[in-house]
Amino acid sequence: MTVTVASHLEGGPEAAEFAARLSASVARRIDRLEVSADAIDFAFSTAVLALQAHCVAEPEADTLESWQATVNAMQLGSALFAVTGTSDGTVECFINGRMRTLKAIGSQPYADAGNWLLAFWLAVICREQRRMTELCEIPLESLRSPEGEYEELYYHWVDVQQTYWLRRPGLVDKLIAAIEASDPEVARRLPQDLLQGLIYPPINLFYNFVHKNEEGFGPALAEALNLHKGYWTLTEERTEDIDGAVALGPLAMACLAYDGKLPVGVESPFIPKYLLEHGWLGEFPT
Repeated sequence: MTVTVASHLEGGPEAAEFAARLSASVARRIDRLEVSADAIDFAFSTAVLALQAHCVAEPEADTLESWQATVNAMQLGSALFAVTGTSDGTVECFINGRMRTLKAIGSQPYADAGNWLLAFWLAVICREQRRMTELCEIPLESLRSPEGEYEELYYHWVDVQQTYWLRRPGLVDKLIAAIEASDPEVARRLPQDLLQGLIYPPINLFYNFVHKNEEGFGPALAEALNLHKGYWTLTEERTEDIDGAVALGPLAMACLAYDGKLPVGVESPFIPKYLLEHGWLGEFPT
């Protein structure tokens, strides 16, 4: 039986117009990167916002515009780590329909574990295996925030995904370490609603995926989406925030499960159908 998890956000003409304006802004920011890549973090965050906005307007992501927004976000996420991975020369990045030559800018504080997770999940959603590999080859230590912004949990979680994708040894032990690090008594600096609503659920989904839990993955996904919804509806301010439109972590884990032939068993605007089932894959170069 398929479970449905409804969204708290509603689309309409205004949502579509807002999404279109954001996509136009993203296109302008992408063009400016060829002059200077210093603002690539803002381009990336705007692109992720545009993706979310399109999925409010198009809950199944069933239009080419929603796929373009997803691809732009994915390409910018990869480009962010490409230009910050070296301080010498230029790097070639395919973004928004063509190859672009961007000047390397060296290590930046925003090339961190949080943005790595977003970039990797977007690559998973777009089934961009080359980009997934390139991201997973980034040394874990280079993602550490100089200010110690992130709990160790984030680095354990990045390590788990890099280990899985690159088929390195020790996956089970690293996954256990990530689960233990997500204990509220360990990750004390994290707000409990953030930890329980957004951070832990994708780890639990990955655990079910790795263990090929055919009976358990669907219920775990439904729980993850309900927790996502609970987090984004906890306050009135959050309820109106389009950042809650798509559950990117759970969606990425669901894409792994879908491609691995595990029963997903959940329908929800939080995991748009055409992104989950790669309905637009191959529509244009990515």
